[in-house]
Amino acid sequence: MTSAEKRAKAVELLYGHLGKVIISKAELDKALVDLKDELPLKSFRWFTDSYRLKRGQFKLPVDNLPLSEFLNQETESTEISQSAVKGAPSVASVITAESIVAKEISFIPDVEESYVPWGHHKDLSSIVKSGVFYPIFITGLSGNGKTYMVEQVCAQLKRECVRVNITVETDEDDLLGGFRLLNGETVFHKGPVVDAMERGAVLLLDEVDLASNKILCLQPVLEGKGVYLKKINQWIRPADGFTVVATANTKGKGSDSGAFIGTNILNEAFLERFAITLEQEYPKNTVELRIVKGVFESANVDETESQEFGDKLVRWADIIRKTYFDGGIDEIISTRRLVHIAKAYSIFKDRIKSINLCIARFDEETKIAFKELYEKIDGDLEETSEQPF
Repeated sequence: MTSAEKRAKAVELLYGHLGKVIISKAELDKALVDLKDELPLKSFRWFTDSYRLKRGQFKLPVDNLPLSEFLNQETESTEISQSAVKGAPSVASVITAESIVAKEISFIPDVEESYVPWGHHKDLSSIVKSGVFYPIFITGLSGNGKTYMVEQVCAQLKRECVRVNITVETDEDDLLGGFRLLNGETVFHKGPVVDAMERGAVLLLDEVDLASNKILCLQPVLEGKGVYLKKINQWIRPADGFTVVATANTKGKGSDSGAFIGTNILNEAFLERFAITLEQEYPKNTVELRIVKGVFESANVDETESQEFGDKLVRWADIIRKTYFDGGIDEIISTRRLVHIAKAYSIFKDRIKSINLCIARFDEETKIAFKELYEKIDGDLEETSEQPF
């Protein structure tokens, strides 16, 4: 019996013994004792590492089991209505393994201790906390913390956040749901937008300006009235607390500079359904220094070094940004790029190496100019405001 076959057999035994998909650490430990004479594997490290949902909770990888087993199982938090199954054709059941598991998974993001609230954090927090349906469009240059802010607001308020990364290929099936082939049966799988509506979660449409006109299927969702799933003849009403937040590098008008290739001009009626637009800029130097120092602190970098190197990085990025906005260069150092450098330094303990690795994505001329500027700043030259480009 191969290793893969042993694992499959072990999962089959666990599922048959426990009769459920979501299991706790205590249930797993007890099952391992109860089944010790039958299990083909002695170590379950592969299971606990790969199938953890959250601390102390796991999902059995049972996607290959027959759909009927899921329809007949009983879980602690989900009761399956037999009438719902009877009323649907056998090839179009909407009761799926995924829908059972989804109800037991928490979509509340983890709180990041190093997160620094700034910009529109307070405004966004007030809107999400109110529970009012109020679609928000957040726009700003890449790497300034738009998505991160939404996730951390939800984390701090203990609100579920369903994030959907938008591309030009995203369509109605990806968003609202569609038919999937599961174990030889055609079943309807609800999409993330419907999941967010039913949970009363915050729906985060990330990089929404990459979308095509296929995203117009969200028009009724953005009105807060619900959406009709025509494929299964079902009307979905949003639960209390549901709202929509979209992030983008543009305002949905395309990118004239070409910096954000692939962004599209979004339908005006679509954009008009967002109540407000929050324009996110890069943080002030004092805030950005706190962000960089927070990264250093989490990596146990010496406090003196953290302050000194962090201050130089922020000054360096500030000069580059001013030159960028004056039209002197075509590239910019984002807050995210500074975080990358700080993390690289926590690994290599070498300032120049960390910077070189993190600016290698730029063309040769830009890379050399950025490096030379930093060397001037780190040399404690009094004149750092001159144009180095």
